[in-house]
Amino acid sequence: MLALIQRVTEARVSVDGETVGAIGPGLLALVGVEPGDGAAQVARMAERLLGYRVFDDGQGRMNLSLADTGGGLLLVSQFTLAADTRKGMRAGFQTAAAPEAAEPVFSQLLATCRQKHAPGVETGRFGAHMVVSLVNDGPVTFLLKA
Repeated sequence: MLALIQRVTEARVSVDGETVGAIGPGLLALVGVEPGDGAAQVARMAERLLGYRVFDDGQGRMNLSLADTGGGLLLVSQFTLAADTRKGMRAGFQTAAAPEAAEPVFSQLLATCRQKHAPGVETGRFGAHMVVSLVNDGPVTFLLKA
């Protein structure tokens, strides 16, 4: 499981012109599920999403996590994140979990994060064509692997 996280001042995801998820300050996480991902990867990724220190403390150092700041979390499923791009000029998707395997894993990640992060977790719509808008703060972007 992979998550490209971006510290944002705001982010939203729309489907067919309708906003289906939006947050203010917090993290946008684009999540790619790989074959074989399951409960262990979900637990580890939830821990990392909520605990990774990407927010500034009083001294301007990235010492605070989403759990510390109480910011929002916007989880967006993105199978292309798990693509194999090592050779050629076109991505291969054999390294991404098939939709029927990825959707329950993504749903489990969403449920786990919602259970552990009371300030709120929003999401897009699995498998839909989504338009993601964000204001990257910093910019601060990290690739997390579970």
